[in-house]
Amino acid sequence: MQHTFTVRNIRAEVISLWQLAWPMLIGQLATVGMGVADVAMTGHTSADELAAVSLGASIWSIILVTVSGTMMAINSIVAHDIGAGQLARVPHAVRQSLWKSLGVGVIAMALANLATLLFDHLYLTPHVQHQAELFVHIISFGLPPFAAYRALYGYSTSINETRPVMAIAILGLLFNVFVNWLLVFGNWGLPALGGVGCAVSTALCMWLMLAAMLLWIRRAPAYRATYPFSHWEGPHWPEIASMLRLGVPIGISYFAEVSAFGAVSLLVARYGVIPISAHQIALNFTSLVFMVPLSFGIALITRVGQAVGEGEPARARFISWVGVWMSLAFGVLSAIFIVLFRYQIARAYTSDLAVQELCAHLLLFAALFQLSDSTQVAASCAIRGYKVSRQPMVIQVTAFWGFALPIGCWLGLAPQWLPFAPAQPMAASGFWIGLVVGLTVAAVLLSWALQRLSLARVKTAPV
Repeated sequence: MQHTFTVRNIRAEVISLWQLAWPMLIGQLATVGMGVADVAMTGHTSADELAAVSLGASIWSIILVTVSGTMMAINSIVAHDIGAGQLARVPHAVRQSLWKSLGVGVIAMALANLATLLFDHLYLTPHVQHQAELFVHIISFGLPPFAAYRALYGYSTSINETRPVMAIAILGLLFNVFVNWLLVFGNWGLPALGGVGCAVSTALCMWLMLAAMLLWIRRAPAYRATYPFSHWEGPHWPEIASMLRLGVPIGISYFAEVSAFGAVSLLVARYGVIPISAHQIALNFTSLVFMVPLSFGIALITRVGQAVGEGEPARARFISWVGVWMSLAFGVLSAIFIVLFRYQIARAYTSDLAVQELCAHLLLFAALFQLSDSTQVAASCAIRGYKVSRQPMVIQVTAFWGFALPIGCWLGLAPQWLPFAPAQPMAASGFWIGLVVGLTVAAVLLSWALQRLSLARVKTAPV
């Protein structure tokens, strides 16, 4: 049987998961590369422009990740329909997801612009504040097309078509770098816009990626059986509400995680240039490593969703745990790599010896939470493959805001009014210990939730 834990079946499932995941991994890395290109290219203009882009990008990234999670409902919906052989349902779901994306994108755009009010309280110079606000105002025009792109992204990956998202992400990265070169530095006679040029480039890039995905879906034979654009269909509010009930908890989960890490960055900044620099380097490297288990997780939503849709809960359980153990195995390998090469990683980012030393120390904590981070993202995605999203949301919000941040503040800030607070603040190390604890809580509780859910589905399945 395909759902028994034999070496042959495990190997076959690992291969299937990897075939789905690797194009998404390259696509995720290309998407992250856009942000890296923005910061790196703006860094060659002036410190003020770099500061403005960094501030604007902090708002952009939090909202972008939240939108991405909110739009993920389509992944499990389409996967279930494909598994059940209900191909006729897929076009309707995709069309309604696009209507949903319109509302989500416009709301996200409004929230991004409102968030610039935070800059009034950061004691910025007038020029930096103006540039940061202008950056957000311009780049926010990329949120509606991004939401629509993520709807089509979820549709494509859930019918096992992941290579298009890889190709389009690479196209987007190349476009982003080229337009940055034109607008940031004012090449080919265009005005030198500095950091604002990055905002224009990224917003245009979102529209390009949406257009490319629409064209690919129109032309590629793989989409013909479920082609969603054969006719016009208005919004169906009950369907959109159902998608929101599934997608909003995922968006909140993503927001809880990324905002917790963002809050830690702000809290570490109070200790000076060396701690915040070391923290940002360690966080940047671990964010790149995280793309691998995240890609496994997105593949799990498809594989588990299709198995559940086929009415095979035992196979869905098998796929879930193979995916979790596969992700954990990568976590072990990445932890070993980080421990062995932590000084080389630090030196690749900076030549400052003090920053190198502290960064290498923080990377030890990063290595430790590779195990829990890899486990929690795979387990949460497997649960979402069952069309369950509220329980992972509660667990992840509790883990990040109930454990990671309070423990980080307790150790990092050492407020003496708290019992058993350290005699001296542990600064960045204390916050990273908090992150390790929070991620471990998430991994344990999500694994327990997956065990209960998958076993319950098997026991209640018709014989």
